[in-house]
Amino acid sequence: MQEERRVISVIVANEASALSRISGLFSARGYNVVSLTVAPIPESDYSRLTIVTVGSVRVIEQITKQLHKLIPVLRVSDTQEMIEKEMVLTKFPITEDLNNISVLANAYNGKIVNVGTDTIIVMIADEPKRVEHFLTAIRRYHPLEIVRGGTVAVDR
Repeated sequence: MQEERRVISVIVANEASALSRISGLFSARGYNVVSLTVAPIPESDYSRLTIVTVGSVRVIEQITKQLHKLIPVLRVSDTQEMIEKEMVLTKFPITEDLNNISVLANAYNGKIVNVGTDTIIVMIADEPKRVEHFLTAIRRYHPLEIVRGGTVAVDR
């Protein structure tokens, strides 16, 4: 069976152990979580989880059905019509070509966010596939550290 990458958006009530129940669901059934981001929804008693997972169509169906059954879950959305963004922070030695790094960051919706005595830090926020391209492109500049955030998404 062919596996596909899916982004699932889940709205949950802000209550203790809500995240534990959702992660427990994935753990108990052996589903893989590629990335998970959580943040409160402003001016509400709810939070939004964005889960990126990989599985067959059948597995994705099972995941969404199981998520619907969890008590703190208000809504589950797994449409493929989402706008996705991912953030990356990368630290480079100050001795690298800063002009080329800055141009590269701009091309991927990013910029230099910190300059120290020995290092610079670049932040980009772009679609997950473009983030992969950025990470490939920066290899020649010898990044010291790369911190990649999870995907956030919203329905179109």
